[in-house]
Amino acid sequence: MAAQDAPDRPTLRPETLLAARLGVADLFRKQAVLRPRSPALTDESRTLDYAMLDARTDRLAGALHARGLRAGDRVAILSENRIEYIELELAAAKLGLIVACLNWRLADAELEHCIRLTTPALAFVSPRFAPAMARLDHGVAQFIELGDAYEHMVEHGDPAAGAGPELDPECGLVILYTSGTTGLPKGALISQRAMVARAMAFSAEFGIGASDNYLAWSPLFHMAATDFSLATLMLGGKVIVHDGLDVARLCATLEREPLGWLVAMPGMIDTLIEGIDLHRPAIRSVRVVGAMADLVPRHLIAELTRRIGAPYLNSFGATETGLAPASGALLEPGVVPASLAKRESALCRIRLVDEAGREVADEVPGEMAVRGPTLFSGYWNADETNARDFRGGWFHMGDMFVRHADGTLDFVDRVKYMIKSGGENIYPAEIERALLSHPAVADAVVVRRRDDRWGEVPVAFVALREAGPDEPALVAWCRARLAGYKVPKSVRFVAAAALPRSSTGKIQRHEIERLWL
Repeated sequence: MAAQDAPDRPTLRPETLLAARLGVADLFRKQAVLRPRSPALTDESRTLDYAMLDARTDRLAGALHARGLRAGDRVAILSENRIEYIELELAAAKLGLIVACLNWRLADAELEHCIRLTTPALAFVSPRFAPAMARLDHGVAQFIELGDAYEHMVEHGDPAAGAGPELDPECGLVILYTSGTTGLPKGALISQRAMVARAMAFSAEFGIGASDNYLAWSPLFHMAATDFSLATLMLGGKVIVHDGLDVARLCATLEREPLGWLVAMPGMIDTLIEGIDLHRPAIRSVRVVGAMADLVPRHLIAELTRRIGAPYLNSFGATETGLAPASGALLEPGVVPASLAKRESALCRIRLVDEAGREVADEVPGEMAVRGPTLFSGYWNADETNARDFRGGWFHMGDMFVRHADGTLDFVDRVKYMIKSGGENIYPAEIERALLSHPAVADAVVVRRRDDRWGEVPVAFVALREAGPDEPALVAWCRARLAGYKVPKSVRFVAAAALPRSSTGKIQRHEIERLWL
């Protein structure tokens, strides 16, 4: 063959593609070989080392295989945080199953929708939520109750039967349900490829490794707990499972355990600070604390980080993306941040685009569009939504950002929640940031109200930390910091506990409109 006729690259044979595969179970098993007697999972009653956890999940995978489940089949779980929850996810990774992680905070009709959307062949349910499952018209034929029935299943599973075929990392691992602002929940399918990439980005971005443990107190039906429990087990650390937020227990854990990331979310940071002040734990070490800085009053960021002795994670991510795309910035401990500008994360690419998909210039708001291996694989059984959100080969997040000349990014607001007042576009987050910068404001949310003259106007709902400013004083505070058309037309004072929140702590604007306007 003449030199000019030779191919310019090797042919991608099937064997070549197979050799590039690496899944969640592969990385977990590697840790089980490297550190078999190191603790992997612990709760109040027991601790499993890596060898024990590997053996138990082999048997569980074998038992699921014996019940006829094969790669691609779904199993559902409705449970509080328990060791068995993470065991099921690992067994699914070994067998190629997909775990539908049901949100126990949902109403019955929403739960029924989530189950019927993903048609699981089998469901696991904890005794606490068995009555709720029994009320539902879900169509699931097989049930396993966590506890004795589950342990019997694990004990009698054949580990060899659960070995499974070689799995493509693009196969799904979990379905996490996203609430959105309106309508029924969507099921976000997260592949093994995405989960491995999320673990590697977590490690690369923050230096997380085998010496860093993870405290899974937030619900395992959401990405913070599930993503980073699995990431920790792929990296060789220990996952400490808590059944929800128990501040006294959390403080005791801070004294005993070195933690990589301590998740702290809007809506619970005041409680955490109060608990630390009450219990005064001698904190062993925390690499990074917090999340979603834009939703937290800045003085609380300083107060929490000063007590923890760790920087605050100035994150922007989603169920669909993991902590990427803009979670690379940390806020200095003990300092009220002057800016909440984000930094692009590792393992992703970002574009800010207009409605036509054209990249916008610096300082011009644009919708964030993302590429990278941490991305999910689309919403389950939602072809029309996937075609829209993945248009042009980028995932369009529905969030508006501004990019500055130094490459940093400032969150503006959600695309789908915008106040149009007299021809001007108003993004509520801009007003909320001004309100939250007042030292007496504990929380604030801005919604739109119909107006005969302007079409829509912004209205603020504010929770105070202490006796403080009245409505005219807060309006003046905003007027000094915002364009006139962005100043709230009224300020209503409410108790912080009365603000309706999603399960991730985000205040739900549409619920405020429904309840109070």
